[in-house]
Amino acid sequence: MPDVPDVPEVPDADDPTASLIAELTRRGLTIAVAESLTGGALAAELIRIPGASVVVAGGIVAYQTELKHTLLGVDPALLAANGPVDPEVARQMAGGARRRLTLGGRSADIGVSTTGVAGPDPQGGRQPGTVYLGLSIGTETSAVALDLTGDRAAIRAKTVRAAVEAVRALIATLPTE
Repeated sequence: MPDVPDVPEVPDADDPTASLIAELTRRGLTIAVAESLTGGALAAELIRIPGASVVVAGGIVAYQTELKHTLLGVDPALLAANGPVDPEVARQMAGGARRRLTLGGRSADIGVSTTGVAGPDPQGGRQPGTVYLGLSIGTETSAVALDLTGDRAAIRAKTVRAAVEAVRALIATLPTE
């Protein structure tokens, strides 16, 4: 008998990540993650949910600026001019994750990325709490700017929650089948 994925039948209404995984599964969509300041925490949050393997293609942690180019295809001139904490960098990271993390020769349907300054010190003239999320679906990319408060751990945790909510909002704009 073939393996049946362990997908939650009714997501916990109080768990946005479980709801996201259930909705991705229902729609047959896959997601790929590119992370900088969250260091893998977003991918870990997604795969915390049983059945996530059906929809999560994987994640790339590109913490160092150079890796944003070599692993995700972010324009090196953009990185040199603006640094890694930039809305266009976030968009290109999301698109790069979507294209690079393929399943069965098919790009992931959705890419999401995190880049920013967790602190405690400023980086490249950007203050701690300056965060950009990137979203990519099809040929469309967008960025969400966040101005978060708290210590390093709080900023990283808030970024993960905001990324989950941003993907949920993106999916809500898609036509239902």
